[in-house]
Amino acid sequence: MSHPDKKKELLLQVFHLDKWLYFPDGLFFLVGFLAFISFPVEAAVKKYQFNILVKNISRLCHAKPAVTVNGRFPGPTIYAREGDRVIVNVTNHVESGKTYLLRIINAALNDDLFFAISGHNMMLVEVDAIAPGQTTNVLVRAKWLAGRYFMAARPFMDAPLPADNKTATAILQYKGIPNIVLPTRPQLPASNDTDFALSYNKKLRSLNSAKFPAIVPLKVDRKLFYTVGFGKDLCTTCVKGTRLLASLNNISFVMPKIGLLQAHYFNTKRVFRTDFPDKPPKPFNYTGAPLTADLGTFAYNSPVELALQDTNLLKVESHPFHLHGCNFFVIGTGIGNFDPVKDPSKFNLVDPIERNTVADNPVTNNVSVWFMHYHLELDTGWGLKMAFVVEDGTGADQSIQPPSKDLPPCYLFENVCQCTTKKGSKLVCEMYLSIYMY
Repeated sequence: MSHPDKKKELLLQVFHLDKWLYFPDGLFFLVGFLAFISFPVEAAVKKYQFNILVKNISRLCHAKPAVTVNGRFPGPTIYAREGDRVIVNVTNHVESGKTYLLRIINAALNDDLFFAISGHNMMLVEVDAIAPGQTTNVLVRAKWLAGRYFMAARPFMDAPLPADNKTATAILQYKGIPNIVLPTRPQLPASNDTDFALSYNKKLRSLNSAKFPAIVPLKVDRKLFYTVGFGKDLCTTCVKGTRLLASLNNISFVMPKIGLLQAHYFNTKRVFRTDFPDKPPKPFNYTGAPLTADLGTFAYNSPVELALQDTNLLKVESHPFHLHGCNFFVIGTGIGNFDPVKDPSKFNLVDPIERNTVADNPVTNNVSVWFMHYHLELDTGWGLKMAFVVEDGTGADQSIQPPSKDLPPCYLFENVCQCTTKKGSKLVCEMYLSIYMY
C-alpha cells in the first residue's frame, strides 16, 4: 500500500448558519482536517488551493506520518457565510501499478449513496456500520490507461419522496497527466434502482474462516416481527390539529424521566412495562400510535430472530436501524411482505455478515437495557425506537452491575419541531433543542 497523491475539485454551497462542517481524515478523495464556519452576511465566491502531503508530524515526543493540508496538521479553517460558494482544488496524484486503499465514509445526513470510479473496479474488503455513517473500505489498483477519471456519488432514494439528486464528483488523476485532459465519467445506477441496491447488499459475506467463524444460531427461542411506519396523532397546538409519529408495531416510544437502566436495576415501578408485543397487535392499523415506554425482554443467552417489516403508513421510506449491545447476523432481505413460511428457506445461515448496527439474528448475552432505534435523528425523535431488557443469567458474571456512586444526573435531549403559519400562508418550521435534568 502507499499514500496516494490527490487531485480533485470540491464545490461547496453553504446553506445553514452557525454550522461546523468537518472533513474526516482519510485517503483518496477524503480531504483531511478542514473546518468551515458560516456567518450570516452577504454571499460571495471563494477559491482555495490545497496541497495534500504526507509528512512526519511530532506529537508527544513521537513523529508519525500524517496527511497534511498545505503542510499543516490540523489543516486550515475556511470562514464561509450563508449562501457562499466555496471552490476547493485539491491535488493528489496516483501512480500506475500501485494499489490504493480507499476509506469511503458516507457523511450524508439523510442519504444512502451510490459511488463509482470511472474505468476502475473496486474490491470491497470491509463494511462497518450502516448508512448514513457507513464506512466502506475498498482496494483500487491503478492499472488502467493513465489519464483522469471521475469519482462520482449520488443518493439512492427509492421512496416517493423529494430528494437532492445531484451528483458529486472528484477526479482521480494519474501522475504526469496534465489537467487539460478531460476526465471520463462513471455510470451510476438510477437513483431509485432498488434491485441494484439489494443485489449489492446480498453479495456481502463474512469470512467464515477458522480464525473468523460465523457462528449462526440454527435454532432460535423467539421469533419477533416488527413493523416500521409512520402515523398521525391528535395535537391541539399543532398545525392542522395533528402531528407526525413514527412507530414499531404501531407503538411510539417516549423517553421516560428516569434512566431505563437505573429503573431496571432498582426495579422502579411505573417507568416502563415489559410487554412490548412480538408482533403487531393490530396489523395495518394506520391510525393512532399509542405513546409508551414499553420494553421487550429476553432471557440471558437466548437466540432471537427478528424480522423488520417496512410499511406504507403515510409514505414508504428506507429505515436503517441500529441495535445497541448485541451483535447480530443479517440473514435475509427482500421486497414486499415477509412470509414466515416461505422466506426462511432463503436465509443465509452459512456466511452472513455480522453487524452491530435489517431480518437479524442476535444472541442476547449482554445483560443490560439496550436501545434499538432508527438511524436518523428526526424520526427517532418521533418515537421510532424501543429498548430490550436482557435479563440476568445464572453465572457469576451474568448479572447487571450496580451504578457507580458518582453517577451523574440523567439528561434528556429532545429535538422539538414547532411549525407556524406566517404571512402568505407559508408554513415555517423551527427546530430547537430541549434539555432536561432529573
